[in-house]
Amino acid sequence: MRRLHGPGDHVVIVGAGLAGLSAALHLLGAGRSVTVVERADGPGGRAGREEWAGYRVDTGPTVLTMPDLVDEAMAAVGARLADHVELIGLHPAYRARFADGGSLDVHTDPHAMEAEIARVAGPEDAAGYRRLRDWLERLYRVQMRSFIDANFDSPLGLLGADLARLAALGGFGTWHGRVARFLKDERLRRVFSFQALYAGVPPTRALAAYAVIAYMDTVAGVWFPRGGMHAVPRAMADAAARAGARFVHGAEVTQLERSPGGRAAAVRTAGGERIACDAVVLTCDLPIAHRLLGGAPRRPVPLRYAPSAVVLHAGGDRTWPELAHHTLSFGSAWESTFRQLTRTGELMSDPSLLITRPTATDPALAPEGRHLHYVLAPCPNLVTGPRDWDRVGPRYRDELVAELERRGLDGFGDAIEAEHLVTPADWARQGHAAGTPFSAAHTFAQTGPFRPRNLPRGWENVVLAGCGTTPGVGVPTVVVSGKLAAARITAGSGRPRPPRRAAQAPAGAGAAEGAAV
Repeated sequence: MRRLHGPGDHVVIVGAGLAGLSAALHLLGAGRSVTVVERADGPGGRAGREEWAGYRVDTGPTVLTMPDLVDEAMAAVGARLADHVELIGLHPAYRARFADGGSLDVHTDPHAMEAEIARVAGPEDAAGYRRLRDWLERLYRVQMRSFIDANFDSPLGLLGADLARLAALGGFGTWHGRVARFLKDERLRRVFSFQALYAGVPPTRALAAYAVIAYMDTVAGVWFPRGGMHAVPRAMADAAARAGARFVHGAEVTQLERSPGGRAAAVRTAGGERIACDAVVLTCDLPIAHRLLGGAPRRPVPLRYAPSAVVLHAGGDRTWPELAHHTLSFGSAWESTFRQLTRTGELMSDPSLLITRPTATDPALAPEGRHLHYVLAPCPNLVTGPRDWDRVGPRYRDELVAELERRGLDGFGDAIEAEHLVTPADWARQGHAAGTPFSAAHTFAQTGPFRPRNLPRGWENVVLAGCGTTPGVGVPTVVVSGKLAAARITAGSGRPRPPRRAAQAPAGAGAAEGAAV
């Protein structure tokens, strides 16, 4: 692994999202001095929070898997996630509702899931699920140690025993093809491959290696933090502050001051502040990072970006018992849906939707007697499907509401008292390339060492973190990206010092703090 050389005592991190906070905690644990500069008024990044009409709304990810990776980052400064946030396991992790009227609860407990599959699809697919689960567990073990939690300096870094193991597991086939070997029921195949959308590639073309995402939420488990998803970055920021990190909020970084030797000597903000540094971690979106670095690196083929999403945040006086915390509402179409999202740029003619009802688990996120629903509708990004979302958005919102009512959520539109619609135009205004919050797609040419490197050329002491670089998109991998960025600095620069330790919260204080976030 290539390491940064030269001094690394004071690191400036640009961005207080999950990647930046993870990097900060690992750097603090290694004895570095850390300053985190964030353009918003508080931490969170994509995992932000808005409050309106008494509703507390998560503006970013709604699915939390692999919280142990967050705990690992907090442990670097002697803190525990459990001392700050109460994590609630979701059972079921999802409820899948199909166009034929059937439904299936997705359990992470193997016995419960086997029984549910036997009920829906019969004993043959139940036995296939057992084999699929075993395959996913073996795939995860290989992937995590050598391809996710690993820094790459070149494609040669892939070579090793685990590459052969991955090939033996069928990791270089297609995701859909591998799942189809275990399950015959097409509905079940969707449950274990819809996650390909996170990777930005149809399951019929996505590498089977990316089925590791299905492991995370169908085997390892799905959690919800009391107080909402934003409670996680708040807890990480609190732990970092207790360990000595300095946070500069409401400050947009506009320039990296470059020394003659090719090192970043300081960051400058729009407000005129100059913050000297020994190293910099950039966690901002790729277009912003490239602008600060003086240009994007040359690639044989331009980056392809993942599909985007329209999200309707709706608060109202009604909910529906058939909705779990997370509900997957599948349309009849499948392959044509992915073709529209990734190829033709059309809006889904028969949409598959993710409906999240956080008040099912934490009623305090809404006023008494009220409920929150987030409806996520995948859509083409602004490159694949350019359209005027400021004009189209309200009409598409009405179409989504009508579709939900056709699928059994009677009166959904009339029940809404407060709402906010987010479209690709809004993502673009936040600086997300191609108007998508899911960054670069995980095609083969944008995977592992072929993804934008976390060590940009031409700078001796700058590292990237976040979903645009390795290992990729998603809460777990973004948290890992911060750890990998920190490792580039701590493994090779500066003299090691004793790790800082955070003050421990009194017993019982963590849950209250998490609930109050």
